[in-house]
Amino acid sequence: MAVKTANKPTKNTKKASASQSSKFTKDTYVKWYKDMLLIRKFEEKTGQLYIQQKFGGFCHLYIGQEAIVAGTASACKEGDKHMTAYRDHAHPIALGTDPRVLMAELYGRSTGCSKGKGGSMHFFDKSKGFMGGHGIVGAQIAMGAGVAFAEKYAGTDNVAFVSMGDGAVRQGALHETFNMAMNWKLPVIFIIENNNYAMGTSVERTTNVTDLSKIGLSYDMPSRAVNGMSPEAVHEAIAEAAERARKGDGPTLLDIRTYRYKGHSMSDPQKYRSKDEVAEWMEQDPIEHCLRVIK
Repeated sequence: MAVKTANKPTKNTKKASASQSSKFTKDTYVKWYKDMLLIRKFEEKTGQLYIQQKFGGFCHLYIGQEAIVAGTASACKEGDKHMTAYRDHAHPIALGTDPRVLMAELYGRSTGCSKGKGGSMHFFDKSKGFMGGHGIVGAQIAMGAGVAFAEKYAGTDNVAFVSMGDGAVRQGALHETFNMAMNWKLPVIFIIENNNYAMGTSVERTTNVTDLSKIGLSYDMPSRAVNGMSPEAVHEAIAEAAERARKGDGPTLLDIRTYRYKGHSMSDPQKYRSKDEVAEWMEQDPIEHCLRVIK
């Protein structure tokens, strides 16, 4: 029997998306659709190649979560910095990295984005502002604050975007980082890619506070929950937080609630959730949503 999760889809989601669709141009939806579809196809092909043992190591797919990176990429600007954990294929694609360079990295080729030495969990593209995927859980949280400090020290108006999973928020470094980021008003946006499960452990089993946006409140950090299946909602939340950071008002925490349609990694049998749960979330597929708006 699957464990109940904290962030189930609601019937109001479609209504909210319908009202948001009027705020964006058709070109924006086309861009989101193309970006998310490219990410989806890249991940599907990656999964096929991994099963065929074309490359090894760990492999974590982003299928289902595409709206987060699509909405973030459309709301940021050139010069901003981005980093995430080991589920990192989608971020550089959304930022404009050539997928062929990323695939070369998976194959361990010197033409890859990390010269073939990083593999699936350690993509990197400085030219696009992507400061890497990181294999150590939560390591990027403190590193992201460091990048934000560097931007503030240099006098730029660039923002650091730091993505993490709902499991990584249990790391003690998060609290040290939040305190420092608020104290120094660093231009950083902390993004929880909350897909309900830390590997196979639901949010409800790891904390008494299932609303992860509340974590920032004890630091007086502006925090909010965001519908991660809607590129519109993500874009608006990111744009608002980025404007605040560029003005020198400091960080924001966004609990962006999404869902991965595949397992935690390629070796995950997914016995902790039901097929009905997955199907319910697939009704909110952001790619299909954008396609409906475009048509």
